[in-house]
Formats: sequence, structure tokens, C-alpha cells
Amino acid sequence: MATLRLEPQLMIGEPWADYALVDSGHGRKLERFGRYSFIRPEPQAMWSPQQDDWQADGEFVPGADEDGGGRWDLSPDIADSWQLSWDGVRFHAQCTPFRHLGFFPDMAPVWEWMRGELAGKPDAQTLNMFGYTGVGTLALSQCGPVTHVDASKKSVAQARENAALAKMEDRPIRWLVDDAAKFAAREVRRENRYDGIILDPPKFGRGPKNETWRIEEGLAPLIADCRRLLDDDSRFLFLTVYAVRMSSLALAALLDEAFADIDGTVEHGDLGVREEGERGRVLPTAIFARWRNSA
Repeated sequence: MATLRLEPQLMIGEPWADYALVDSGHGRKLERFGRYSFIRPEPQAMWSPQQDDWQADGEFVPGADEDGGGRWDLSPDIADSWQLSWDGVRFHAQCTPFRHLGFFPDMAPVWEWMRGELAGKPDAQTLNMFGYTGVGTLALSQCGPVTHVDASKKSVAQARENAALAKMEDRPIRWLVDDAAKFAAREVRRENRYDGIILDPPKFGRGPKNETWRIEEGLAPLIADCRRLLDDDSRFLFLTVYAVRMSSLALAALLDEAFADIDGTVEHGDLGVREEGERGRVLPTAIFARWRNSA
């Protein structure tokens, strides 16, 4: 039976060559993505910024709807896309209509953690659901075959482009445009298994055949199916959730129920990004829960 750790954990992303949280405060954040700097809304930055004057190449101006909307105010010199890298993985960044830049830098410590959990397990089979533009998939591909699933044909095409950019197109990766819940259910029927699973589900979404996804309704049955795709030799399941009104402890309770019949540890907490500079404030960005094999 998995052991639930009630005390929350922190996974903090540190600045790296192509990304840094430069400053934050008054509901905004200033970030560097390669050669460009951007200002984006950040409601959790309730403190005062450390710098008086922010210089940026672009800013996302939010709309009136708290659940989305808004526009980019960009310098005409900004390219449509540009190259970044993380630990040998090269990929494209771009200003999307969804206020992010085509990847999530706070996931860097998660990619590193998953690699560590798979260390010593050659040709580990992993599954990345809601895989988006594939940076996490490419990071995992150094450990063995990866199955990348996303409902967006455009996102999967961008992921394949990132693989080519990183010269990883020959890695054993299955690129699938599919509904995550339906795919997981089919994998259970096929009696397939994985060494690790990562899920980053949206609050709301649609599948390739207009299937509707709502996290409050779909997450529990999806986790139950994912549990059936893991066994005593598997290493982890990692779940991240953004922009929802729930606690990481609720996610942990869900995993605790699903993994009641297997050994290991269930943990939960916050993802965050550390600011550059002496103070090194940590800006929380998402909540997570994970099961890890203790063996």
C-alpha cells in the first residue's frame, strides 16, 4: 500500500541560460526567454517588484475574462519563433494566444526528477499525456521509448518540429493525436504497461473528435486507468494541474486512493520558479501530486 506524505513538497525551477524569472510583483512577472524579455500577468505575485522600471520586448495584456482572453503588445523586432534549449533539448518558443510561450519553464525540475527516477532502468517505457509541444517528451527520450499523446494536431506537429530541431527525430517516440482518456482506456484493454507516466491536463479541453474534457469529471477515471498501466516495477506517475481552485492535497488523495494496492509513496506540493538576484523569491505556478516506487 502506498504511503501518503501529508507535508507538501516544493519543486523549484532555477534560472538557466535560456530562461529566467527576472522580477515579479503587483500581479505581473518579467521573464527572459533567450534574447527576448516579456511581461505577463501573474495574480500570485502579490508583493512589490524589486526593480522600478521593467524593460521588455513584449507584454501580454489580459482581457476582462478571468478565464482567458487578451492580446500581446509586441515589439516589431520579435521573431515569430526562436530557438531555446534546456539540458541538450532544443525547441522553439513563440508568443501564443494563450499567454504562454509554447512551453512551461517551471516543468524543468519535473523533467530532471523523472530522469532521476528512471536512472538505472535501461529502455524505460514512458507515457506523456497532454504532451503539448514535446519538450518533456524529448527530455524523457534519453531514458528510452516515449509515447506522446495530445488532442491537438497542431501541437503534435510542433512537437515533431522540436524533435527535428533537437536532432532527436530518430529517437523511439510515438507521436499520437488522440483523446487522452480514450487512449488510456484502450491501453488498459491492450494490457500494456509503462515505467512512468506524466500528465498535465488542462482545466477544459476538446479531443480531436470534439470530445469534451473537464478536469473535475475526467481526472479521477483517467488516473484509475493510468494506475492499471503501471505495475510493481514501474517508477512513477506525475500529475501537474494549473489554474484550478483546488489543493495539491486533493490531488494527493486521488492518487492515494488509486495506488492503495501498490507499494510506494504519494507526495504533493507546489511547482515554482525562483527569481534571479540576491533575494531569490519563489513564485508558485502550479500544484502537483506524484506516486513514486520506493523499491
